[in-house]
Amino acid sequence: MFKSILRNVRGIAKRIWKLRLVKTLVIAILIFLGFDFSFPLRTNVPYSTIVTASDGSILHTFLSRDDKWRMYAELTEITPTLREAILFKEDKYFWYHPGFNPIAMVRAAVKNMLTGQRTSGASTVTMQTVRLLEPRQRTYRSKLIELFRAMQLEVHYSKDEILQLYLNLIPYGGNVEGLKSASLLYFGKLPTLLSLAEITTLTIIPNRPSSLQLGTHNALVIQERNEWLARFRTRKLFDDATIADALNEPLVAYRRAAPQLAPHLSRRLRTENPDQPIIRSALRPAMQATAERLVQQYANRIRAYNIHNTAVLVVDNQSHEVVAYIGSADFTNTFDGGQVDGIRAVRSPGSALKPLLYGLAFDAGVITPKTKLNDVPTNFNGYEPDNYDRRFNGPVTAEFALANSLNIPAVALLKEIGTPNLVSTLQNAGFSAIKKQAKELGLSMILGGCGVTLEEITRLYTALANGGKLEPLRFNSNATSPLPLREGDINRDSVSSSSFLRGGVTILSPEAAYLVTNTLTQITRPDLPNNFDNSYHLPRIAWKTGTSYGRRDAWSIGYNQRYTIGVWVGNFSGVGVAELSGANTATPLLFQLFNVLDYNSTTSWFQKPRINSKLSMRLICPETGNVPGDFCTNPVTDYCIMGVSQYRRCQHQKAIFTNMAGTISYCAHCLPDSGYVRRPYPNLAPELVVFYQNRHIPFEAVPAHNPACERVFGSLGTGQDGPLITSLTDGSEYFINPGQPAEMQLACQAANDVQTVFWYLNDKLYRRAKPTEALFFKPQPGDLKISCADDKGRSKDIRVIIRKE
Repeated sequence: MFKSILRNVRGIAKRIWKLRLVKTLVIAILIFLGFDFSFPLRTNVPYSTIVTASDGSILHTFLSRDDKWRMYAELTEITPTLREAILFKEDKYFWYHPGFNPIAMVRAAVKNMLTGQRTSGASTVTMQTVRLLEPRQRTYRSKLIELFRAMQLEVHYSKDEILQLYLNLIPYGGNVEGLKSASLLYFGKLPTLLSLAEITTLTIIPNRPSSLQLGTHNALVIQERNEWLARFRTRKLFDDATIADALNEPLVAYRRAAPQLAPHLSRRLRTENPDQPIIRSALRPAMQATAERLVQQYANRIRAYNIHNTAVLVVDNQSHEVVAYIGSADFTNTFDGGQVDGIRAVRSPGSALKPLLYGLAFDAGVITPKTKLNDVPTNFNGYEPDNYDRRFNGPVTAEFALANSLNIPAVALLKEIGTPNLVSTLQNAGFSAIKKQAKELGLSMILGGCGVTLEEITRLYTALANGGKLEPLRFNSNATSPLPLREGDINRDSVSSSSFLRGGVTILSPEAAYLVTNTLTQITRPDLPNNFDNSYHLPRIAWKTGTSYGRRDAWSIGYNQRYTIGVWVGNFSGVGVAELSGANTATPLLFQLFNVLDYNSTTSWFQKPRINSKLSMRLICPETGNVPGDFCTNPVTDYCIMGVSQYRRCQHQKAIFTNMAGTISYCAHCLPDSGYVRRPYPNLAPELVVFYQNRHIPFEAVPAHNPACERVFGSLGTGQDGPLITSLTDGSEYFINPGQPAEMQLACQAANDVQTVFWYLNDKLYRRAKPTEALFFKPQPGDLKISCADDKGRSKDIRVIIRKE
């Protein structure tokens, strides 16, 4: 039975194939496909770039590459009212024909032949679209090409896409093309918001763009519009009430300026997404407008101090979206470089990187919040940093040092954990300038001796707000951005080029991030604005300031659970200003932004890590921050990271054997059989001893060692705990004028129990002196070995080279 059916089918197929019409049709299809393959239709139109906010409102528009306002209208923007109006006027059978209307073509040909002139056309919307894509002279040859192209268009695209392309190309006079362009530039609204009267107006102008000029010939436009509205009523296209409202609607149409908001981000996104006609940014328009207003008002106030530029970046900590982006206070101010994008300008960060350093030190176990650090003058192999206020505080806790942005403890910490560790972390965090400078960076980088951008440092602080995990900033919203109509293209989510981190990287543990945040929340600190109680409502935020060398850059970066805001203030020219500082110049604006953008936030504050958390409390000695030792009588509690924080017993005091009067100390070698006592004495670092002595701060010093001790004073030792030579610098070269050589200084730092030091030049005794006494000598060209020994027999050597100028 199956074979019988198959024979019948074959027989029917052979009889059909013998029909001439079928053969002709198949041959025509094959010819069409051949021409279609050989002469493909190009629909890659250069559109104007539109940058929208997160809610879809238009922020900024750019001319197309051929200087046209040709804005891309999406399918969702073609409303049913618009579709019905335009197709009723231009192509009633659009949904049914294959690109051309044969009945209309025959009717037009007959009519034109009878009249002897062209009185009627038969172009469909598809054919008009072809004509807009490939303009040609109006000849019969051109008409045949248009027919072929129209069928190509119908084969490759849906009816909706063809109508969309047509609406994107229709002319409105001058350099305005496309219904969306006309809607925005003449009515100030998107196509979805147009009324029937406005839609009708925009449907009639493309046929007569020179005579029906909006804003110039509005009376004529109204007359033509109403005629078409009457036709709509006759054909029952819309209900009578809608038509009546449209007839009575006044025409308020004139040429408007294209939207030009958020210029810095818009230009950036256009550069990063050159083929996107619509770029959906993550900016929130209300927040952007508010931030711009606050920045401009603040910039006007500080201009009197010769400070001209300000940049602000606001990031949503949950979505990592950039919700406000202000590259400068006034984009139109070309005199002060208003078109420079301060978000991406490389500047010196001052102290703004210190929170990361302390976080790394917490994770390395080097410190806990109450670990004591010495804020005293210190020489780091020739580098002698100073504090911002040129004052020193002596021993301070780590949290005090960070909250007060002290420089010496920060440099000492960086030396301990290693500059490569900090550089590597910043490289992993996407700091581009630091990647280039990596081989040149030293201890000074923590005080601003490197280059960062406001974007990079704000992104870094979002990691502190997110438990130490650094995520890429999102400049585009989650919505999919459309691409130009092009066969084979697929829409893709646009991601900024700054999204270098796939899934984010962890730069700090949650415990370290919490400890840093807890410290930066303190308000008993010097980087509050002057008289802030009278001028500002202090928001609940964690924040850090920074002021670069020469007062060229003022930074203030703050965060709460909801937002991270970065503020930079200064001059793009690099000119320093005496009044410029992170505390008094950048922080007031930071507070204003938080108070306006997130006032009385209901979002809870940061909580201690709980899941698998290693954060714990322990008793420590307040003198050092270490675990209490034998002489610690008043322990306090401090945070620690279990298994990470170092377990060191406190040795802030040490036991010394002295005579009964306390004037001579003994070692185990010279300890007498009787007449001695065991007393505790402060165990001070050499630099702290020097600090106390130079500032005449009283402290209990260890008595001089027993002069009769043969072990200590019998020969010069070579121990490794000798005095620290702070001048000159080991391994350095010094140039002198042999005729008038300048004197060079010898200085050292010795332990608390040292009373006398001995200076040697090339192994010859130069002079004996007190540890705090500065000596001077006149050098001679050549290699020079400098040795310093203390009265305990411990010594240190350095070598320098003296050269002629």
